[in-house]
Amino acid sequence: MIKSILAFGDSNTWGLIPGSKEKERYPWDKRWTGILQEKCNNVHVIEEGLCGRTSAFEDALRYGRSALAILPALLESHYPLDAAIIMLGTNDCKSVYKHTPEDIAKGVGKCLDEVLKYLEPHNVLLISPIHLGEDVYREDKDPEFDKESVITSRKLKDVYKKLAKEKGTAHLAASDYVSANSKDDEHLDDKGHRILAEAIYDKLIDMKVI
Repeated sequence: MIKSILAFGDSNTWGLIPGSKEKERYPWDKRWTGILQEKCNNVHVIEEGLCGRTSAFEDALRYGRSALAILPALLESHYPLDAAIIMLGTNDCKSVYKHTPEDIAKGVGKCLDEVLKYLEPHNVLLISPIHLGEDVYREDKDPEFDKESVITSRKLKDVYKKLAKEKGTAHLAASDYVSANSKDDEHLDDKGHRILAEAIYDKLIDMKVI
């Protein structure tokens, strides 16, 4: 029987190539979702990544970026699921939102509540995202962020770990394994995608999901 795993996230799930101004994307076999798919037997990885996606906060300039707004429909669309991987929070660090790490965790928590309507907690993996690089807010990189964004991103691991414990889900910190490529200080390069895929694969085995 083939298992279905939802991989839900932002541009680092979508596979944006660091520094690409035209939203260029790594091919399927270079993205962590595709690599995970290739490593797993009898598993269908459902890739649901979107550039600019936040946990629960609407982007005034780009419609449909709130995960909380779209997640219930996606969960129903892809039902039944055997597991879910949720990796959000980077875009919540943008200066326009002025969110604290705790604010972001609350938004992610609401997303988890939706997922937990369909799955048992032990089948859900919450991933805290990679850290933003020191120069991410430069004009030639992504000025939607600022210095405070970098600090906030580095505090997400601890609040997500606490959140996962509260919800009963598994937790993995992407920042323990990979870093943003220096071209934009925001996105994984192809090596980073492969390393992250390996870490997620090992975690899913530990969770007895695969």
